[in-house]
Amino acid sequence: MNHLLGISMLAVALAAMTGGCTATPAGTTGAGPKAATGTATAHADAAAGADAYAEPGRGIAVRKVPGTHVVRDFKRSYLALDAWKLYPAAGSVGTPLVAVVLDGSNAVTSAEMRVGRSDAAADVQDCQVPPDEAMGPVDTVEVGGVPFAHVTLGDAAMSHYLSADSYRAVHGGACYAIDLIIAGTRPDVYDPPRTPPFSKDAATKVLAAALAAVHWKP
Repeated sequence: MNHLLGISMLAVALAAMTGGCTATPAGTTGAGPKAATGTATAHADAAAGADAYAEPGRGIAVRKVPGTHVVRDFKRSYLALDAWKLYPAAGSVGTPLVAVVLDGSNAVTSAEMRVGRSDAAADVQDCQVPPDEAMGPVDTVEVGGVPFAHVTLGDAAMSHYLSADSYRAVHGGACYAIDLIIAGTRPDVYDPPRTPPFSKDAATKVLAAALAAVHWKP
């Protein structure tokens, strides 16, 4: 099932950007955008490449994705903050593992796939409980063969905006969080107005490739 990213309150903020994003659902139900129908085929180049990031031992890994670079922190977005996942509950304790950031991301528009992990008992127990910022119901999407709960998130404040597809799963006894984020500032607040470094359509395609590049080390 394919859906559009974002929420109505962000329509003006995203007016300069066009396009949508898709996903590879497994038994999907309900609503919410995902990233890339048929991504295994459409992004075979990413699926066949070397790892850009891999957890030590057994765990999650991400193959290299053209047009991106890897960063080991989550400190690029005004609204997304830098916690191990988007909108963690109070007292949540986790670790940011990797961010796959689109080349050219800046203060006007940034896009990235974040991967975080928590081994805390409370986080594992509530791993798939959506935050208050969730838009619409939860559905299920397979990522690297592992079923994840998926939900769409959105936020806006002043001239800033954020839209995201968030995925949560318990795997190997840990809670894994994957967030596909497009965030930034309305271009028209600048004088003169600034041009986004890429369109929403271009960003969602690369984020779809990044999600397709996720796999699990045996």
